[in-house]
Amino acid sequence: MDNKTNNKNHFQLFRFSQQFILTLLFMLSSSLVMAAETNSSTTLNDIFGEINGYLAAVFFYDVMPGEANMPFIVAWLVVGAVFLTIRMNFINLRMFRHAYLILRGKYAVPGAQGEVTPFQALTTALSATVGLGNIAGVAIAIMIGGPGATFWMIVAGFLGMTSKFTEATLAQMYREVRPDGHIMGGAMEYLSRGLAEKGWSQTGKVLAIIFCVLTIGGSLGAGNAFQVSQSLTAVKIQIPVLAEQPWIYGLIMASLVGVVIIGGIRRIAHTAEAIVPTMVTIYVLACLWIILSNASAIPDAFGKIITEAFTPAAGMGGLIGVLVQGFKRAAFSSEAGIGSAAIAHATAKVKYPVRQGIVALMEPFIDTIVICTMTALVIIITGVYNSPETAHLVANKEGAALTSAAFEQSISWFPIVLSLSVVLFAFSTMIAWSYYGERCWTYLFGESSTMAYRIIFVIFVVLGSITSASNILDFSDLLILAMAFPNFIGLYMLHGKVREALASYLAKLKSGELDREVR
Repeated sequence: MDNKTNNKNHFQLFRFSQQFILTLLFMLSSSLVMAAETNSSTTLNDIFGEINGYLAAVFFYDVMPGEANMPFIVAWLVVGAVFLTIRMNFINLRMFRHAYLILRGKYAVPGAQGEVTPFQALTTALSATVGLGNIAGVAIAIMIGGPGATFWMIVAGFLGMTSKFTEATLAQMYREVRPDGHIMGGAMEYLSRGLAEKGWSQTGKVLAIIFCVLTIGGSLGAGNAFQVSQSLTAVKIQIPVLAEQPWIYGLIMASLVGVVIIGGIRRIAHTAEAIVPTMVTIYVLACLWIILSNASAIPDAFGKIITEAFTPAAGMGGLIGVLVQGFKRAAFSSEAGIGSAAIAHATAKVKYPVRQGIVALMEPFIDTIVICTMTALVIIITGVYNSPETAHLVANKEGAALTSAAFEQSISWFPIVLSLSVVLFAFSTMIAWSYYGERCWTYLFGESSTMAYRIIFVIFVVLGSITSASNILDFSDLLILAMAFPNFIGLYMLHGKVREALASYLAKLKSGELDREVR
């Protein structure tokens, strides 16, 4: 096939993706507006319910029929994470200290290309993952799988560290520094350019476009409207007027988000750099207060986490069920293997791609192993997951409410602080996902169309506050999970290049060459 035919095929692919995106946007916005204006169930929201069924049939196909219920997309993430962890020789254990030194700036090299520092890239990526999943998702895992699900959640977070390392390293390797200084990087770049090196140019381009379409849809729904809707639920309890006039909250959030995202990745990174450490500190300190106040219950809590991870009452079926719940919630929480964080890490100023990959592996550790474990300990120590007083919350799978009840037992006024934390978590998630969606939009439509996406994103903030179109939001959530499919194809195909780069980097570190570069 000659270059002329290749270019024609690529043009047709981009035209199709552009038309699909515009159609998707029309359907999403129309259905959100219709759902907000009518109480009738006969809206496009119902159409999305049918679409969800088809998507779920593919990506949530049960690969372990029966009681266990292992969705295909979760198995895809878990198997991939185990494979990469072995192939990278457990890099997630070996480089903790070095990651800390990079974040402190020890290995900063003058003149390195990029838009943000390694720490800012990390906090931007963390702002997308540290959120409602840490509050509600953990509680749901324990509701369904019991305390033992926490153990498997930690294991999944540990394995996910290697997935993040691999995708962040590839994002740095294949990023493109454009003439205006903006960086285009992420799964779409290493899928298209990386697979082209393997002789799979057409396949790589198709996978890159699929990834972009999924990311844009997911950014407007689960990364935006869903965050507004869920945070409003928590806030209106403390501010009743928002229950009657939710659009006020939507306008406030839209204004705040608009001010940040209009400044691009640099302003997003500066905001995340300020918000993420603050909100994580507040939340972790509250968890520690409760845990240490009930110090005598800590051994029993850890005992339940470990013993129930291996010996649940339901036997082998129960064991697999507990394992699945832990892995499922960890995958949803940290987004390891999804490919989203790679877009942020591509912008970091580092001399060696592997260096930013080492920084990225800290994300699942902070998000899942630290914060999610803290939440789990609070829920287990307070006993709300099996208390008669909170049985209705467990029955209805109201994870955030159960976590709030756990905190309220020890800190009566903490639901107010938790509401503030939810707002911060939602806001930080939104600004990070706005950048993910924007880069994918730009990949498809060009740099000149960036402002159009930002305006659309801000409009969806307001729409998210005035509707509870659950099927539409579930649809966008499915899109985010589906991102793992094209992304991990790239990780499988290109992991050898990452392995070689890692070996070279570690040799330079061992010889002292990296230390001499910064003296």
